[in-house]
Amino acid sequence: MVFQQRLGTLFDKSERIAGLAGVIGERLGADRSEAERAGQLAKCDLMSEMVGEFPELQGIMGRYYAAHDGESEGVAGAMDEQYMPRFAGDQLPAHPVGQAVAIADKLDTLVGIFGIGQPPTGSKDPFALRRAALGILRTLIEQGLELDLSELIDESIAHYNAGGLAFDAGLDGQVFDFMMERLRVYYGDIGISVDVFEAVLAVRPTRPYDFDQRVRAVNAFRELAGAESLAAANKRASNILRQAGEKGEVLGDSDQVDGSLLQEPAEQALAERIAAVGAAVAPALERFDYTAALQQMAELREPVDAFFDQVMVMAEEDRVRRNRLVLLNRLRRLFLQVADVSQLQG
Repeated sequence: MVFQQRLGTLFDKSERIAGLAGVIGERLGADRSEAERAGQLAKCDLMSEMVGEFPELQGIMGRYYAAHDGESEGVAGAMDEQYMPRFAGDQLPAHPVGQAVAIADKLDTLVGIFGIGQPPTGSKDPFALRRAALGILRTLIEQGLELDLSELIDESIAHYNAGGLAFDAGLDGQVFDFMMERLRVYYGDIGISVDVFEAVLAVRPTRPYDFDQRVRAVNAFRELAGAESLAAANKRASNILRQAGEKGEVLGDSDQVDGSLLQEPAEQALAERIAAVGAAVAPALERFDYTAALQQMAELREPVDAFFDQVMVMAEEDRVRRNRLVLLNRLRRLFLQVADVSQLQG
């Protein structure tokens, strides 16, 4: 039975699913061999007369067949869970082996169809890639799975390569970007504004669950009293740094503020507050508590406002000007550990 002419048979697909599910299952704490076994059997029930007569029973019959033949509970359950969610709002796979096979199956389809240059166009989506992408994202986010989407895409491509299919360079980026577009729709459907999504997307988190934690933190941050002012300050700082870069002022992430060159009280105060807040938010960032981190960063509003009101960043003296640019760069990098809040609209 052919899955897709250029991508091989359902057996070929099952072999790829098995390999990828084994990797995912192991990362989720499941037994790797059990996840691989579930992947190998995932499409067997499609050859049965029952599913041939009643296609809506795919997976359900697979679970019964697997249980009848003495497969483990995890393998049998994965036969059904691989297709979850079947529709918008449907339940998600709840068990590690089922989650591994569900993600592997959908990702294999996404990577393969994109790899042969047949992404969805307009309303045409014969392989239901939009639904597959959303199904993966919902599973990772709503089940709290700490998996790196970029790494999973690369794993899927590697399994195609091992089977003799070589795809063009850049495929990983195409699939990732497509899935980010589906994520944009996902957040729009639950009432998260586009600018909040863009603020997080700008720093390119590759773990969807982590992405979600950042989105919810930024959404809460924008309700704080100082959020609008800090967003505007970050935008102003970003523009100044970009213009300085265009003029040849190259700044490194490791550049440190030289305290001896801080001439104005406002820049001295800002440097002290950035250092203090940076140290204070470090523990929150280590435990991925982005909400707490942004709440602490919000305390920078007054020293930042004072800095822009009282200090000329582009001073004539080279060392003073560069030192002030380094100070702004530190401010930007502090916020960019969570999101680019300069993207937020008033």
